[in-house]
Amino acid sequence: MGNTGPPRTRTRPWCSHCGAGLVVPPAGAGAGSSSVRCALCHRVTRIERQYRSVGGNSMLSAPSVDRRELPAAGAAAGYPVARGNKRAVLVGVSYTGTDYELKGTVNDVNSMRGLLCDKFGFPSDCILILTEKSDDPRRVPTKENLLAAMRWLVAGCEAGHSLVFHFSGHGVQKLDTDGDEVDGYNEALCPLDFEDKGKILDDEINETIVRPLVQGVKLHAIIDTCHSGTILDLPYLCRMSRTGYWQWENHTRRPDKCKGTKGGLAISISGCNDDQKSADSSGFSDQSASIGAMTDSFIKAVGSEPGTTYGRLLSAMRSTIRDGQGSGRRLLTGRFGSFVRNMIASSSVQEPQLCSSEAFDIYRKPFLL
Repeated sequence: MGNTGPPRTRTRPWCSHCGAGLVVPPAGAGAGSSSVRCALCHRVTRIERQYRSVGGNSMLSAPSVDRRELPAAGAAAGYPVARGNKRAVLVGVSYTGTDYELKGTVNDVNSMRGLLCDKFGFPSDCILILTEKSDDPRRVPTKENLLAAMRWLVAGCEAGHSLVFHFSGHGVQKLDTDGDEVDGYNEALCPLDFEDKGKILDDEINETIVRPLVQGVKLHAIIDTCHSGTILDLPYLCRMSRTGYWQWENHTRRPDKCKGTKGGLAISISGCNDDQKSADSSGFSDQSASIGAMTDSFIKAVGSEPGTTYGRLLSAMRSTIRDGQGSGRRLLTGRFGSFVRNMIASSSVQEPQLCSSEAFDIYRKPFLL
């Protein structure tokens, strides 16, 4: 076999806005430049092709780029460079000065940040926080900033990455127009400027942070809003009875409209069913400051049951909320009171929900962020 020369080395160009890998058309007959649109953030990056010497031979290639020096998604907007295999976006929207102002959302974010750092080893500089208290206008939870943060969360994700998206604020329902919702309604998050810029529908949330997940990537969404049961539009919803019986419901109404991942695992833990409203826990939490009932129950359940499973986690969260909501039920204490609270249904009590991109045994699969 004849000598074919030194092997061709290839360097992959990356989006200058979000850090995602770019697919560049084959080079022409000489050095030059071209503009490539990123499939993830849809921004345009200019690619300069140039000759470089490899083993004494000149060859055309994309410029050499050290992936570690590139900002992750949203860094152009002042977001942190995500290093390591854990990153999170924590959003608290208070709607300050409006008739629908919320008091506990910033406390929710601070509590979640403490949980992620102290219990699950998330680096503090890989946690992006959006609240109205931020002095940086790029970290205020507007619709534009929230979508940029969501793109930052999933950009360049690889096998072994653990991602967390937490949202505390208002959620609403809107009439479904494309026939992919079992109940006929889309769920939506309300950013700070939703009255002017619009809400973020579950379809867009799914497209932004669910479908990009490749094999080996794990996403947990903890959503503390009203009408949040299927807020990520995931294919499976877990129905759990008060006695612990559970089964997965397939919510794939249109097989032609994919709502799954690219092989990764997406799980959402939400504050209530799609037709329910959520509440804060200022009336029953042992904390002096108001905090969302769902966020409070989640943190307590994770803290009290190390190595818990998804089934035990969901049961513990529902028990915490049932114990705290409803003045009549709080008069019943002890084992008998617990039995009554578990057996008597009440539509006024929110029930946290579990959804997933794939079905699994909720009492065998360990919960780990």
